[in-house]
Amino acid sequence: MKAVILVGGQGTRLRPLTLCVPKPMVPLANKPFVSYVLEHLQQNGIDEVIFSMGYLPDGIKSYFGDGSSLGIKLIYAVEDHPLGTAGAVKNVEKYIQDGDFLVLNGDILTDLDLRALMEFHREKNASGTIALTPVDDPTAYGLVRTGAEGEVLGFLEKPSWDQIDTNLINAGTYVLQAEVLDMIPAGVEYSFERGVFPRLVGKDLYGFGSNAYWMDIGTPEKYLQAHYDILEKNVSTAVSLCLDEDFVCVEEEARLEAGAKLVPPVMIGGGSVIKAGARVGRMAVIGPGCVVGSGSVVEESVIQADSTLEENVTVRRSIVARGARIGPGAVVRAGAVVGEEATIEGDNVLANNIRVYPGTVIKAGTIKF
Repeated sequence: MKAVILVGGQGTRLRPLTLCVPKPMVPLANKPFVSYVLEHLQQNGIDEVIFSMGYLPDGIKSYFGDGSSLGIKLIYAVEDHPLGTAGAVKNVEKYIQDGDFLVLNGDILTDLDLRALMEFHREKNASGTIALTPVDDPTAYGLVRTGAEGEVLGFLEKPSWDQIDTNLINAGTYVLQAEVLDMIPAGVEYSFERGVFPRLVGKDLYGFGSNAYWMDIGTPEKYLQAHYDILEKNVSTAVSLCLDEDFVCVEEEARLEAGAKLVPPVMIGGGSVIKAGARVGRMAVIGPGCVVGSGSVVEESVIQADSTLEENVTVRRSIVARGARIGPGAVVRAGAVVGEEATIEGDNVLANNIRVYPGTVIKAGTIKF
């Protein structure tokens, strides 16, 4: 079975991290997010993947190439205008018209058992099967109502509490028969959620419920949470092999000076330097090639590659993107996001979910929340 990964969106909710980098290439625990999706597919027996692309496609193609280094065949198709979830799949029809195929949203981290999903689909001889996941707050999502055999009975979009009779939502992974492609108009924006699936209700559309890990990384808050879950091994990933029994992962050529302290769970990227007196963790990921200065503290945060924290910097529950520089004594906390190559000079305090766009320079003492 082949798989289509939908990576056409602009990732607006994750800005400024996605202004220079397509969302699938935003690093998650020091490697592009979509690499986890590819590894998951390969582990479940999928060896041919089609990327249906739109925004900033070149970064994905140049990084993964033909997929041979991963042992998987990769094909790329770029839409010239937004086509929606179903339209994007119709756009790659020539690669998937010879049998059932998988469709995955390119912003979901999950360890869903895809083999079991595909087997369920075959047993039901379904036209389409939607992976479903339970959520704590059903009012924030569209719900999927199912019958005793898993047949989809209908959809309920962002209901009030008195309307709720299920907590299952569309998990963004589908198995579809090739015949479903005939329902999708070519060259226009069209969605599975509003255009295809409602028309399949009562015609062999099924839901496959699972309690597997599931996270949409589309906001800074969820992006951070995905890192925490990887560090705590709440989701099965290759990173778990690096994290030792003490939940510490120090990659090759990283250097900890005498007096530097790591508080698990923590991950230090290759070639990074943690200076004497710095403390990193708990729940911190330092990217490759970073410098964390003496007396600096990084907690519950992600520092992407090639960034520099000078002396006595504090970063808590925030994100510092690739190549940024944080000056002496600056504080970055409470959901702040610093974009690529930005410079935050000393004596600044960034907090309250502030967003600093790529390349911005904030002079010393300018911002104090």
